[in-house]
Amino acid sequence: MSRIGVVAIGRNEGQRLVRFLQSVVGRSTVVYVDSGSTDGSVPAARALGAEVVELDMSIPFTAARARNAGFARLREICPGVEYVQFLDGDCEVAPEWLERATEELDRRPELGAICGRLRERYPEASIYNRLCDIEWDIPLGEIKACGGNSFARVQAVNQVGGYEPTLIAAEDDEFCLRLRRAGWKICRSVDDMATHDAAMTRAGQWWKRAVRCGFAYANGAALHGRSPERHFVRERQRVVVWGFGIPATAAALAWPTSGISLALFGLYPLQLARTYLGLRKRVPHRGHALAYATSCVVGRLPQLFGLVKFYVAQARGLQVRIIEYKSKGTETCP
Repeated sequence: MSRIGVVAIGRNEGQRLVRFLQSVVGRSTVVYVDSGSTDGSVPAARALGAEVVELDMSIPFTAARARNAGFARLREICPGVEYVQFLDGDCEVAPEWLERATEELDRRPELGAICGRLRERYPEASIYNRLCDIEWDIPLGEIKACGGNSFARVQAVNQVGGYEPTLIAAEDDEFCLRLRRAGWKICRSVDDMATHDAAMTRAGQWWKRAVRCGFAYANGAALHGRSPERHFVRERQRVVVWGFGIPATAAALAWPTSGISLALFGLYPLQLARTYLGLRKRVPHRGHALAYATSCVVGRLPQLFGLVKFYVAQARGLQVRIIEYKSKGTETCP
């Protein structure tokens, strides 16, 4: 497995990081990039045999920056590496995934990256974890983008210059956009790739994650919205229409229309029903499909906050730090 390297990023993941390292150490060269952990992650990673890169935290941290640093270190210590598995430190790699992904990229030289099924470790722990598990189940076959947990061809990563380090969210979508522009294809495999531990148990975490999503839509559209791909333009428009346009119009016209304009709020249950019916094709459980559809519709409001956050920061020339939603590991690494 000297052809494969693993780059993982994390901060205070506790036992989750240990579990991840145990799933990959000995199967490939592993580089762990730490962002100021105080729970013993760094010595634990070294003790388990990982190469550790500690980021300078005086520079704003982003997942993209961490992945680039890990990839650069991997190339230094393993210059002949052909494939790299990017992972978050709260994941555990499936037993046969690295071998399966290698076989697929060997067989299909047009593939720049591939991902498999990412499963949530405790989907039953909260409705928010369940929503993540549904979100991870993206369509099979050729896709436009895979998440931050992906298996990529080193040649392809080098060709596009890695991840955009200034992006605080959806850096994986932007990375995949540049891969496709360079002529590479991206694929979702039927095989299990990893188990993820979102540890999302509170509504406040869901809200922050949705705010981050809205910020990413605005940022992505600002970077590539005028390109032929119209990157994140439709997503941004949906947030503006459903998060602001419809309620603002209904409220503004309520007096001159004697309240008739308030009927516009009836569009929301219609949109909820439409989203639910579309989900039923891949989410057999009715309650889960309804919860996810509700999250999609209600989520436009916090996403609007994310849009505003981006444009305010842009107008003031400010760099926004990452918007964290996860509960970090409460236990220290053994």
